[in-house]
Amino acid sequence: MADSKEKLFSDFAPVPTQEWMDKITVDLKGADFEKKLVWKTNEGFKVKPFYRQEDLEGLKTTDALPGTYPYLRGIKKDNNTWYIRQDIEVANAKEANAKALDILNKGIDSLGFKIKAKDLNAEYIETLLHDICAECIELNFSTCQKHTVELAKLLVAYFQKKGYNLNKLVGSVQYDPMEKMLSKGKDLSNFVSTAKELVDVLSVLPQYRCIAVDALSLNNAGAYISQELGYALAWGNEYLNQLVDAGVPSGLAAKKIKFNFGISSNYFMEIAKFRAARMLWAHIVKEYQPACDGTAECGDRNEEGICLEACKMIAHAETSTFNLTLFDAHVNLLRTQTEAMSAALAGVHSITVTPFDKAYETPDEFAERIARNQQLLLKEESHLNKVVDPAAGSYYIENLTASIAQQAWNLFLKIEEEGGFLEAIKTGSVQTDINESGKARHVAVSKRKEILLGTNQYPNFNEVAGEKKPVEKKCCCGGGHDQCEKPFATLNFDRAASEFEALRLQTEASGKRPKAFMLTIGNLAMRQARAQFSCNFLACAGYEVIDNLGFKSVDEGIEAAMNAGADIVVLCSSDDEYAEYAVPAYKTLNGRAMFIVAGAPACMEELQAAGIENFIHVRVNVLETLKQYNAKLGIK
Repeated sequence: MADSKEKLFSDFAPVPTQEWMDKITVDLKGADFEKKLVWKTNEGFKVKPFYRQEDLEGLKTTDALPGTYPYLRGIKKDNNTWYIRQDIEVANAKEANAKALDILNKGIDSLGFKIKAKDLNAEYIETLLHDICAECIELNFSTCQKHTVELAKLLVAYFQKKGYNLNKLVGSVQYDPMEKMLSKGKDLSNFVSTAKELVDVLSVLPQYRCIAVDALSLNNAGAYISQELGYALAWGNEYLNQLVDAGVPSGLAAKKIKFNFGISSNYFMEIAKFRAARMLWAHIVKEYQPACDGTAECGDRNEEGICLEACKMIAHAETSTFNLTLFDAHVNLLRTQTEAMSAALAGVHSITVTPFDKAYETPDEFAERIARNQQLLLKEESHLNKVVDPAAGSYYIENLTASIAQQAWNLFLKIEEEGGFLEAIKTGSVQTDINESGKARHVAVSKRKEILLGTNQYPNFNEVAGEKKPVEKKCCCGGGHDQCEKPFATLNFDRAASEFEALRLQTEASGKRPKAFMLTIGNLAMRQARAQFSCNFLACAGYEVIDNLGFKSVDEGIEAAMNAGADIVVLCSSDDEYAEYAVPAYKTLNGRAMFIVAGAPACMEELQAAGIENFIHVRVNVLETLKQYNAKLGIK
């Protein structure tokens, strides 16, 4: 077998990169390689169309091993297993307990309980956790930030009362005041004393994390990947630095920090993000020289006595809500599936898949079941939990890892030079930066430079929202989101699809669904292509689209459109033929319906001079154009 392998490879001469480039140059037929094939990412670096082994030269990422510092390839050596997590909003302890026990039997091994502060007492905790084996699964808890220490004390008392081996318990109690500053605008900057007390209370639970870096909020606000990572590192470093200054040993402080990341649909870059995140965080923590506590559980230290265990990043990943849609909502399943897959391959600690219907309702039992099963498919059917860091050595992903790490590190250094993450929140620079990115992504969606399948491209022509309405954001105090005092700027969590959805809901609410009639004529290939483009374009506003096979004359097409009760007539033909068909069609229509030309022909100025003002093509802003059409049609 070895000899046959050698013979096989000897039959093919190696092809140098220059030969590939020469071939590409010929195929481009004079087009600029850089403009045509090099991807300029939103993260600020360029991605080449192909990578070769020589592109790994000088990359230190390829020297890393699984389970070893700096943990680029994961914190586990033997497998890639992760916790499948589902969160429960606790309104009634007994009902939440019954639900928890039920879903534990359906594949969940990580629970998240969101508890109201008014319900915190020992009896309530016992009811909530009745018959749940805390040593067998991961348990995560959250409550009002001001009551987190109270919750932690109740949990420690409960675990001790039950006689659990405290060293075996895995979980978290979420305390993240800076996230509340970002999302709610509240001043919670004097957090260090509470954070220190919380760390002290949970020090008896070595595998429980309590200081959260909820970078998921940045992701849900539309942050680019390098921003999410760079700010997350500065965020974690702020907590670490303040705890150390308050007298908490750096090793203990680092072991109490947990990162919660979002996952976007940028599949390969998300894999690279998590790999880069572990590496950079390990380097940051090592600079604090965490001392090893000498316990048997902490067996990972270097020759200098630095606790490398403390350098491990515990990263929870949750699929993004930024790209969830109300219309064609089952497409959300495609998005969340690839997102969960990228996080799983990247070796995260745990994953939550957001149910597909969360954008417009409290997820029902079916949506939650599907969300669970999405991860079970990855684990039990695809066996992604068996191989550690399968992306390692990929020319493309290794380069993405290095590039994202560099961009994130530059942002981290910038924040540190300007006074740290807390100071950046107070000045509003973080919020401004993220909101500008979110705004840019909304513009990209409106121009179809960022595609949301089923929303701004290939919408379901026949779908109506019915009773579905976007879930309104509510403040944690229970009032309206704009009624609370906000000493600091806040993040904007409008989903990418929100403006298209508002437009389509406006059309639906008007009770007048415009009919868009495709007047297809002339060149067969061009009229069909432009009719398909126009149908997809106008259906994004909820218009009824009527496609046709073709007409022999303009008069025949206009007559058919009027008989169909068309509110819009779209002329679909070739650029050359528009000079022949457009003006006669416009004049024959004579204002009885809106007239649109599909395309941007060379004769556009002549057509405009004749009174034709509506043109749709790939360069127009789809959202703004459709808003104008709604206004012209009297839809408000």
